[in-house]
Amino acid sequence: MSQLMTIAKPRRNTELLLLLLALVMSGMANALVNLNLGRSFDNDFYTQIAILTGLSLAFHVVLRFKAKYADPVMLPVVVALNGLGLAVIHRLDIASGDNAGTRQWMWTSLAAIAAIAVIWLLRDHRILRRYTYISLLVSVILLILPLVPGISAGNVNGATVWIAIGPFTFQPGEIAKITLAIFFAGYLSSNRDLILLAGKKIGPLQLPRAKDLAPMIVAWLASVGVLVFQRDLGTSILFFGLFMVMIYVATSRISWIFIGLALMAVGGVAAYQLFPHVTRRIDVWVHALDPEYIGAAGGSYQVVEGLFGLANGGLLGTGFGQGSPDNVPLANSDMIIASIGEELGLVGLFAVLCLYALFIARGFRAALGTRDAFGKLLAVGLAFAFALQCFVIIGGVTRLIPLTGLTTPFLAAGGSSLLANWIILALLLKISDAARHPIDLSPTSVPHENPPNLESTQKEVPAP
Repeated sequence: MSQLMTIAKPRRNTELLLLLLALVMSGMANALVNLNLGRSFDNDFYTQIAILTGLSLAFHVVLRFKAKYADPVMLPVVVALNGLGLAVIHRLDIASGDNAGTRQWMWTSLAAIAAIAVIWLLRDHRILRRYTYISLLVSVILLILPLVPGISAGNVNGATVWIAIGPFTFQPGEIAKITLAIFFAGYLSSNRDLILLAGKKIGPLQLPRAKDLAPMIVAWLASVGVLVFQRDLGTSILFFGLFMVMIYVATSRISWIFIGLALMAVGGVAAYQLFPHVTRRIDVWVHALDPEYIGAAGGSYQVVEGLFGLANGGLLGTGFGQGSPDNVPLANSDMIIASIGEELGLVGLFAVLCLYALFIARGFRAALGTRDAFGKLLAVGLAFAFALQCFVIIGGVTRLIPLTGLTTPFLAAGGSSLLANWIILALLLKISDAARHPIDLSPTSVPHENPPNLESTQKEVPAP
């Protein structure tokens, strides 16, 4: 008798309800900025709200047709974060006279359209596995571009990670984290059995064979290369951490973690000894409150002002427009978490962190539910890259770790980051659609366009 193994609900109506709540929150945040700063609700206010609403609902409609079983929570979370970021940047523009808000609206529109295109055109996430080594080549090209004369934007805020094309600047490394995740997922899913071949055993640790260490060494050298030539500590940590976690998930061997941590420790100590910019970052972190570091060029003034802003916000914050977040250098990009903490307080900042945690958890949920190794690894890689980026930048702002130049996803001003993170959203939604799609086990059923792995259908059940 014909029957379905599981019956999954699309949950698109749930998504629509959450999406409307996220849009209301975004509109209210922008309205509070104008009210508290004595500004009128002009045509720009209504136009911008209409743009965000239109893009969000268009994305929702495309999901109904192209990925109707996709996770219903991720899109509303992203819209809420992006909308809050737009409100904070608008508030900082009023105080500083900058025009970053207009640029952020433009990049938000382009990023959302790009994500919609990914959902519409990518029939099956497993197609990306065909482009494993092409993704590696693209990653290398993207990482080299900021060093190419003629298009390099030069040293910006201490790092050489930008390219300039006419009046526009772009950070290729943001896209490289996606292509590297695709390469790692394709390579590890294809070569997992070779990597698992037994090597030497030292105590409880089963070490890999020497030749199987090559990918780890290459990833380590690539991250060191980014640190040396581009002077970008944050991206270096992100790339190496991405590969280390993906290879652990692929093999379930804790020895890879110990090897990775050892390589990271060696690279960190060497970088501190050899590269002045790394030495300065560490010293500024350790001695942030020393007067000589606060007043020095490239010192700890930015971090200390951010900490004072967070302290000034207290539990409930000063309210939009009632604080002084513009006193912090780069308040709308590197330090936007400090701006939010000052004017929304610990409660508002905790709510933002909960949204990030929810997005990351749903990404891992998609990885658990999907039935192909490539999809599992890709979802884990993308979700972990997002989580590590949040940890590195928020940890730097709160002085838990040294401050680096990574952006706060969806909140901070920066078109490259917005584009990359909206594409990550689209890929995770496609994977979650495959994971949650019901499986028809009847012998006469027509195979679904995303056929399950028959070896695992009896064991794995799609996420509800």
